[in-house]
Amino acid sequence: MKSDIEIAQEATLKPIHKIAEELNLSDEDYEPYGHTKAKLSDRLLAKLADKPNGKVILVTAISPTPAGEGKSTVTVGLGQALNKIGKKTVIALREPSLGPVMGIKGGAAGGGYSQVLPMEDINLHFTGDLHAITSANNALAAMIDNHIHQGNELNIDPRRIEFKRVMDMNDRALRQIVVGLGGPLRGVPREDGFNITVASEIMAILCLSNDLQDLKNRISNIVIGYTYEEEPVYARDLKVEGALTLLLKDAIKPNLVQTIENTPAIIHGGPFANIAHGCNSIIATKTAAKLGEYVVTEAGFGADLGAEKFLDIKTRAGNIETDAVVIVATVRALKMHGGVPKDELTVENIDALKAGMENLQKHIETIQYFGLPFVIAINQFPTDTTNEVEYIKAWCEESNYEVALTNVWAQGGEGGIELAEKVVQTIESKEKQFKHVYELEDALDTKIIKIAKTVYGADGVEFSSKAKKQLAFFEKQGWGNLPVCMAKTQYSLSDNPALLGRPTGFTITIREFRPSIGAGFIVALTGDIMTMPGLPKKPAALKMDVTEDGKIVGLF
Repeated sequence: MKSDIEIAQEATLKPIHKIAEELNLSDEDYEPYGHTKAKLSDRLLAKLADKPNGKVILVTAISPTPAGEGKSTVTVGLGQALNKIGKKTVIALREPSLGPVMGIKGGAAGGGYSQVLPMEDINLHFTGDLHAITSANNALAAMIDNHIHQGNELNIDPRRIEFKRVMDMNDRALRQIVVGLGGPLRGVPREDGFNITVASEIMAILCLSNDLQDLKNRISNIVIGYTYEEEPVYARDLKVEGALTLLLKDAIKPNLVQTIENTPAIIHGGPFANIAHGCNSIIATKTAAKLGEYVVTEAGFGADLGAEKFLDIKTRAGNIETDAVVIVATVRALKMHGGVPKDELTVENIDALKAGMENLQKHIETIQYFGLPFVIAINQFPTDTTNEVEYIKAWCEESNYEVALTNVWAQGGEGGIELAEKVVQTIESKEKQFKHVYELEDALDTKIIKIAKTVYGADGVEFSSKAKKQLAFFEKQGWGNLPVCMAKTQYSLSDNPALLGRPTGFTITIREFRPSIGAGFIVALTGDIMTMPGLPKKPAALKMDVTEDGKIVGLF
């Protein structure tokens, strides 16, 4: 069996200008980045404003497990399949972060014969967007410390600086550090720390901005810390929003590439869903909707994280209408949710599968609450038995859920035709009655309780004493009408990663909040969630190499 990178390196790509021509783009609508990548103009969306929007299909999944669900692979495969049945389709995905690429999770370019290419570039430096975000973030951090060193005109309390430095790598050693040591010429000593770039508020801002001016306005609203009088200090008080926007002037432009079957794909922005809002950029999704009859996009991890944030945060910020949802499930992952260890997943186990279906059922109920039509995609693996696949199909049919078996890893778009046909039929035949989980007018604690009970199935929410004080302060500052971005483990519906399946009788604990006023939401940190991950004992990077002739090996 060939690896993903071997399959990718054997593919024949069209020159990027051919993909652009198929989308009816003119020369001024894009800038080539080599032969197979391009930046779309930041003016393109405004140019296409009068064009009708294509149908937006959101791909989500059950709670992820180490067995893998293949959500990105299904997203790419579905886009290819829609094109095969005559529907002009554009795929919209996030950009991978080097942290998980070099760590354990892997990239975000799909797999097998349902990949976006060139996968080596996409999974590594791509067009430099994440580096630009890192640079802009750290420029602001440097400006903060320099302001304090140069006399601290704004009276910033060094003990209450909220804005952290970032890097695009998993590095637990940088979670908590001390800066400014070495005497008066080296700055003012204080505690600091690093987040991973994809958890940066600037990443969220880039992904939630509708244009360059919106980007600048949002950057100006970043709360960098507080004064000694406990008043918030904004980036605009440092007068740096112009310089930071300058660093992001190219990063805000979406990236155009193609799949292994030459289906157009727009890849832009990459916030994690467990510590950020988990969706690609508004500009990318809206541009894809103008260029295609259908848009296939994804949101990170399960419906409790990515889908909830896509529907409660992103669609509000971008005025995006979602037409249908695909919920990806695998026999392997469902058996893990039913109690089977990873090394026993190849053995048929209908009882464990039956128990694991509870996890799928909860995610279905979440999408039903939002009032959106959906199709369940069974992402098939070679080790799945006929009895196991037939059990899931029978379970879905008994509940009157639309279901399709997909094999897009091995067969590309051909393996997703059944799914594509059912998604189109669902969009055309079923009505939407969309509603959000909470209203913006709800108090912050009410929003969190609604998410915890409705989406996670929790009995309630417990707020730490610090979180309670922050809630009162945030409401006083006028931030109470913002959406909430929950930072929670992806592995469980609860805030305890060990509770698989569909746990009951649990309480969600909010230990603290972080204001992302520029992005336009309040981050609620649950459990032990970290905004700077660590590398595993044997990072994926140990298998990676490059040959003398420049060929990359070991990258998935």
